[in-house]
Amino acid sequence: MSRLRPEVVAFDVNETLLDLAPVRAALIDAGHPGELLRPVFGRTLLLGFAASMTGGWCRFRDAFDDALAQETDLDAHRRSAVADAFGELSPHPDVEPALRRLTEAGIRVVTLTHGSPGVAEAGLARGGISPLVERTLSSEDIRAWKPAREVYLWAAGACGVAPGRMALVAAHAWDVLGAQRAGLTGAWFSRGERTYPAVFDAPHVEAGDLPAAVDALLTLPAA
Repeated sequence: MSRLRPEVVAFDVNETLLDLAPVRAALIDAGHPGELLRPVFGRTLLLGFAASMTGGWCRFRDAFDDALAQETDLDAHRRSAVADAFGELSPHPDVEPALRRLTEAGIRVVTLTHGSPGVAEAGLARGGISPLVERTLSSEDIRAWKPAREVYLWAAGACGVAPGRMALVAAHAWDVLGAQRAGLTGAWFSRGERTYPAVFDAPHVEAGDLPAAVDALLTLPAA
């Protein structure tokens, strides 16, 4: 099935738009190597995915705290200080021009995260790009985690478009897979993941960086 140029492009937040460097720095300040963030973040996702898939739910911050408790010897106070660093994130340098290119082309831009409400807003404001984003969506509002189908359908409904006219751009393959299974156009680009998993359905758009992913979406036929 051929894909159409989206009317709305939703962006994942953590890593895709916002640099996690402050969280990495907080781990270092707490006496742990910055490289530990990857397994902590991965365990956070595992906990959230498992809770969601089995009919439960937990907040991103609570899952992150639990992951820190399992991966480190930090006490609750120091774990909270590390988690607070999510409020200090800033956009990657390629984000502002990519979002501006979409808005100048008449495409609506939103963010879609299962992360804590306020993180995207703070990061966008810190980067001075809040005016480029129509709205920020957190699936905490519906107590679900991506890549559950319901999250993407909820986002499309919240934006008033059919799933087929919405795209999801993410640096996480699992997020793109979930969006595509829900009927959205998926666009994956390499930021932290080196390759797209062969065991997943191929992404509709695959690019080496964020600008190239945006350019590919803009070349899709309008109708």
